[in-house]
Amino acid sequence: MEMFGSGEQKSWSEWALLPLRLIIGLGFMAHGFAKLSVGPQKFAGMLQTIGVPAPGLMAWMTALVEFFGGLAVAAGAFIPIVSIPLALIMLVAMFTVHLPYGFSSIKLMGITGSGPQFGTPGYEVNLLYLAGLLTLVLGGASPFSVDRIFARRKAHRRIQHV
Repeated sequence: MEMFGSGEQKSWSEWALLPLRLIIGLGFMAHGFAKLSVGPQKFAGMLQTIGVPAPGLMAWMTALVEFFGGLAVAAGAFIPIVSIPLALIMLVAMFTVHLPYGFSSIKLMGITGSGPQFGTPGYEVNLLYLAGLLTLVLGGASPFSVDRIFARRKAHRRIQHV
């Protein structure tokens, strides 16, 4: 199938990871931005409550890794590298916060006049983020990515030196 009139034959499957990369990246960015916008000290208080050492430092590191790591994922830059700290954040959140509340991330407790009331989310979303990161590491960053640009330049240089 010819894509976008480029003259090259490409499969739509090559583009399949692009929406995943964008939503995973933007999701991490949104979580990091939320922590940064209210001040990481508020998140540090939560970390202290669950016994995380150096909660002030860890709050800043988590917020910055989520925001800039998410930006890197959305741009398709250094996916295998940035996936490691992002996956660690998801694992810590899953085992220290969400695991006791079961799998489901949506627990409808009731509906009142002001709208639906939800319970504490489980670890479902953590697993989805982890699966998405693993898929991107194994499948590649997809077209329109920084990693793809670097790979093309490296291949072009290799051809020139032959």
